[in-house]
Amino acid sequence: MKLNEIRDNEGARKNRKRVARGIGSGSGKTAGHGQKGQKSRSGVAINGFEGGQMPIYRRLPKRGFKNPFAKEFAVVNLDTIQKAIDAGKLNAEDINVESLLKAGVINKTLDGVRLLARGAITTKAVISVNSASKTAIAAVEKAGGKVSIVA
Repeated sequence: MKLNEIRDNEGARKNRKRVARGIGSGSGKTAGHGQKGQKSRSGVAINGFEGGQMPIYRRLPKRGFKNPFAKEFAVVNLDTIQKAIDAGKLNAEDINVESLLKAGVINKTLDGVRLLARGAITTKAVISVNSASKTAIAAVEKAGGKVSIVA
């Protein structure tokens, strides 16, 4: 095989459809748009339009409040940390956001990392995270470790 003989697999590249090029082409005249009406024309923007009837998003009452300043944390549980320590992915003396990312315990940090108390931890671990629940801190300290909160 030579470089000039390399070709795409059969059917890997599809020819573009040329519409509105005469009735014999199969997609002439209406160019695949059907017949007449708003949807056959260009510039159609009718999402949520219900033909003049009051749309459902206006008929239903609005409730609640979305806090624009709410922080979204990446959640880490004690059992996940214990599993990573047992597997040798984490060093129990220094567990921080960077080491959790490197070990694959979390995928992304979002607004920080929050430690929660699901499961149990048996190893004496020094953990520094952005936020932690009281029960998680108590469980780590019971095992002889320490949790420090970093801003």
